Amino acid sequence: MNQTQQGQKLAQIRTYLDELMERSTPSQPVWNQEAVLENKPPQWSYIDGCMLMAVQKLYELTGEQAYFSFLENFIDFYINEEGEILGYDYEAMNSDSINEGKVLFFLYQHTNKEKYRKALDRLYQQVRHQPKTPAGSFWHKAIYPNQVWLDGLYMVQPFYTAYELVWNEGKQLPEIMLQFANVQKHMKDDKTGLLYHAFDESKKAFWANPETGCSASFWSRSLGWYAMALVDTIELLPQDSPEKAVLTEYLVELVAALVPYQEATTGLFYQVTDQGSRAGNYLETSGSCAIAYTFLKGARLNLLPTEFTQRGQCLLENIVAEKLTHDNDQWRLKDICLVAGVGGMNGKGDYEKRDGTYAYYISEPKVDNDAKGIGPLVYAYCEYVKSQN
Repeated sequence: MNQTQQGQKLAQIRTYLDELMERSTPSQPVWNQEAVLENKPPQWSYIDGCMLMAVQKLYELTGEQAYFSFLENFIDFYINEEGEILGYDYEAMNSDSINEGKVLFFLYQHTNKEKYRKALDRLYQQVRHQPKTPAGSFWHKAIYPNQVWLDGLYMVQPFYTAYELVWNEGKQLPEIMLQFANVQKHMKDDKTGLLYHAFDESKKAFWANPETGCSASFWSRSLGWYAMALVDTIELLPQDSPEKAVLTEYLVELVAALVPYQEATTGLFYQVTDQGSRAGNYLETSGSCAIAYTFLKGARLNLLPTEFTQRGQCLLENIVAEKLTHDNDQWRLKDICLVAGVGGMNGKGDYEKRDGTYAYYISEPKVDNDAKGIGPLVYAYCEYVKSQN
């Protein structure tokens, strides 16, 4: 397949997203599979945030007004004139709640609607009051004392960095850098260079290694979250800043650790990153998409060697070939892990105890058409198009 044919095939991603948008309303988005399966009422959600950032990126790429209108209409359903956010619970101190706020910078810049600034301020107040471990890391949620999850770095740090640079002269950049430094110090495996999904600084959680405090496994989506946290935060920082240099070093190290675990034929990543074709493991879509985006964006920003342009392109092409199907007049992005975590609630599969083991991660359901996969797929597509120009 030549470059033109490949580009046409990847353009199916836009068609897929457009169809999902046509079938969605702010109160009933078809891409939020957790809400669909559990019949949840409309609420502010990191899952919708993943999708809305995809819509924003396509608007920035194409200039097509339909994307801007969809984004503005969706957010306006959730935010009133006082900046109050439907379904947002400040007291939960949930890192995930910050993710959807990232699109508010863009909307405020383009519309000057004061309610977006008010909502940004509300979310920023959560970040500033987020409970911390003794070492200064943000708890993932109020219900998870002293726990740091890789997911949370993606949900919070690009938002925190953007707010600091726009409105606070970067005064809290040292605290932002500490979040990453603590992850590197406590969650990185010396042997593989990979990072564990979660860390309990108190080492008291039932799932935590009593010596290291880390969870037991490497989960590819959490590594994808962390990789995106790095590349998105780095992009915001001044070109010659020392913070940018430090985070770039972390990114280069992480990418070097990930490459050996790409599946030989497709380049995709397994659900449990380092366990290959072990029984029950599978090539998981959302983590693979997040890493493809990181490869492509990292190369475009000259943070990674130029070879990662081609590596990212090949990875995205194979994701589309293997995971994006069209049957019965409907698109389907398959093999997306619904959700995974440690402790707290039960798992949603047959293995109920969220203990961070291999058996747990492969037990969580696989779903189609969830924004945790669709969003990073579109992010990667937008970077792919930029890499062709």
